[in-house]
Parts: sequence; structure tokens; C-alpha cells
Amino acid sequence: MSADFYDSNLFVYLFDETAPVKQQRADALIRAALQEQTACVSFQVVQETLNVLTRKLARPLTPTDAEVFLQRILMPLWTVMPSAALYSKAIELQGRSAIGFYDALIVAAASQAGCTRLLSEDLQHGQMFGALRVENPFRT
Repeated sequence: MSADFYDSNLFVYLFDETAPVKQQRADALIRAALQEQTACVSFQVVQETLNVLTRKLARPLTPTDAEVFLQRILMPLWTVMPSAALYSKAIELQGRSAIGFYDALIVAAASQAGCTRLLSEDLQHGQMFGALRVENPFRT
């Protein structure tokens, strides 16, 4: 399976002109992931990303641009779908760790996909969940 799981903040930074260093880093990571097929995302990442890009940006994407982004960037990486087992794993993770449910759902999805790295700035850098290691790709 894939080695890396990408959280939604990587995709959002593609459009954040106020953070050019993060924007460049996100662009490089996503381009490499698409070319080398070395990353994956879940339905939750797709939903969160599209919500931010179409509603919360200073200049939101148009429906047409959002559809293009979905088809060209998110769909090729999207491998984890919702399931009862995924939700059960998230509930179990939330119960034994100090993370919220939606973060637990991301961790559960990354684990289900067989990933060894979860790239996110929303969780603690270096935190381990079994074989899964959280890394902040923007950490200097």
C-alpha cells in the first residue's frame, strides 16, 4: 500500500498566498505523490478540502474549478472510503488517545490504508499510532 497519508491542510495550502513557503512545499509534495503514486487520502480529506476551497478561501474556487481539482488532484489519491470498521477504529482511537473524533478518523483511515506516515500539521509531530508516524511537512 501507500506509504503516506495526506491531510487536507496540504491541499488547502496550494491556494494560500499568505504562506508562500507552505504553498511551495505542499505543491512539491502533491506533485510527487501524483507522479509516483506514493500517497493517499480518505473521503474525509476530500470533503474537508472541497469545503474549505469552495467556502472559506478569500477567493473561493468556482464550482467548475472545484470539479477540476477533485478530478485531477483528489480523485487519483482517494483510496479510503467510509465503513463501519473505520468508524469503530476511530472511536477506539479517540477513547485511548487525546485526540478528537475527526482526527481519530484521519488516523484510522491512514492506518487502514497501510500508511507509515501521516502528513498533517493538525496533530503532534512525531506522535505514533502503532506503525503510523505523524509528521508536520511544514516544520522547519
